[in-house]
Amino acid sequence: MMNRGSLVLGAGVVVASSAWIAAYLLADLRGTVEGLLLSGRRIDLLCIDELGYMQLDRRGAEMLFQVITEREGTNSIPIASNQAFSGWTDTFTDPRLCAAIIDRLIFAGLIIETATRSYRRAHARARRVAAS
Repeated sequence: MMNRGSLVLGAGVVVASSAWIAAYLLADLRGTVEGLLLSGRRIDLLCIDELGYMQLDRRGAEMLFQVITEREGTNSIPIASNQAFSGWTDTFTDPRLCAAIIDRLIFAGLIIETATRSYRRAHARARRVAAS
């Protein structure tokens, strides 16, 4: 069975969105975010998984927008999310920033909708059925 996360795996670096944003916010607080941004530019394929599971504050969303903007046209950013774009306003609380992020991603991007069910949910359901 293939899940959304499997689609973003490959020769790139895969990070959970919450961990990735936390690293950028910490670097921002320490004043080392430019170094982190520079090292990120050397990654050909930055895969962001689990976008949409947790709400991002404005600064986290701004950091994501900055990275997307810097990588636009030069490096790929596959993103796995269980939410449609219409639900991203729950993740990005600023509607204008949310629209700008989506705009950057879809301008020259490829959208793959898998319409798959959660592997974890199906696995848990199968265990419950087997136990009863």
